[in-house]
Amino acid sequence: MWAVAGPRRAGLAVAVAVAVAVAVAAWRRRRRPVREVLFFPSVPVCAEALLAEAARPGAAARPCPCPLPHSDCALSRLLRRLLSARRSLDLCLFAFSHPQLARAVQLLHRRGVRVRLVTDRQYMGLRGSQIGRLRHAGIQVRHDQDSGYMHHKFAIVDRRMLITGSLNWTAQAIQSNRENLMVMEDAEYVKPFLEEFERIWEEYNPINYRFFAKDSK
Repeated sequence: MWAVAGPRRAGLAVAVAVAVAVAVAAWRRRRRPVREVLFFPSVPVCAEALLAEAARPGAAARPCPCPLPHSDCALSRLLRRLLSARRSLDLCLFAFSHPQLARAVQLLHRRGVRVRLVTDRQYMGLRGSQIGRLRHAGIQVRHDQDSGYMHHKFAIVDRRMLITGSLNWTAQAIQSNRENLMVMEDAEYVKPFLEEFERIWEEYNPINYRFFAKDSK
C-alpha cells in the first residue's frame, strides 16, 4: 500500500510543479497594454533595418551604408507599432506622403495583413502623395466626395491598438512640425474609432460615388 502511495504522491507533486511553472510562464508573457505618447519633429534616423527585418523576418541583418544614425526616435517607434500588425490595419488619413511609412504599409499588405485606407479626395492627388503607389500595390483605398476635408488622422492595428493625434503622415510633419501621437490599447477608446472607420468606409463605397449632378426638376 505505502509502496503504491509513494509514486502517486511523487507524480502529483510533479504535476503541481509543472502547472505552477506553466502559470508563472504565462504570467510573465502577459504584457501590459500599450500606452505611449510620441512627439515630433523626429530626429533623422535610418529606418532601413526595421523595414528590412519586416520584409525578411528571421533573416540576418544587413548593415546599411547610409550615414544616418540608427537610434530610437518617434518615427522608428511609429514604424514598429505599424509593423506589429498581424491581421489588419485600418488607416484614416488626411494626407499620406511619407515614403518610409508607405513602405511599411506595403510590407504589411504583402505579408497578408488586410489593409484598408480612407483618405481625402483633394490631397490624395497632390505631388508626393503615396496613395497612388499603395493603390497600385493592391491596397483598398476609398476617399470622400464631400466639399469639406476628410481630416481624420488615425490608424487601428489589429482592431485593438489605436494611433491618433495631430500628425499628418508627411515628411514635412514628421521632420519639421510640432506634432503628437497617442498610441493605446484601450477598448473604451478603440471601439468608437473602429465604429467611425466602418461608418466612413461604407459611406465612401465607390457604388455611392456621384460622377454627375442629378437633374434638378
